[in-house]
Amino acid sequence: MAWIVLVVSGVLEAVWATALGKSEGFTRLAPTAVFGIALVLSMIGLAVAMRTIPTGTAYAVWVGIGAALTVVYAMATGTESASLLRIALILGLVGCVIGLKLAH
Repeated sequence: MAWIVLVVSGVLEAVWATALGKSEGFTRLAPTAVFGIALVLSMIGLAVAMRTIPTGTAYAVWVGIGAALTVVYAMATGTESASLLRIALILGLVGCVIGLKLAH
């Protein structure tokens, strides 16, 4: 169960990171509200997962999921450019996150 909570929290990290960028320095209400809600829920989930998953592993997985999804979303929407190298590096990051789960 802790791993499911951690994955959802990682997804929420991508949500709040994306919303933060779209908030334009907290000047736009809707993205700012999404940022705040997703941030709080993401942190709560991370804290709950860390009750049973070691801190270093939980944090690395949480950041990895959030970072990978944030970049994938930005590339999919055209906000950031996509290249074979960037895709390969993201896949490497995802592979490392999976490896941390398997090594736990």
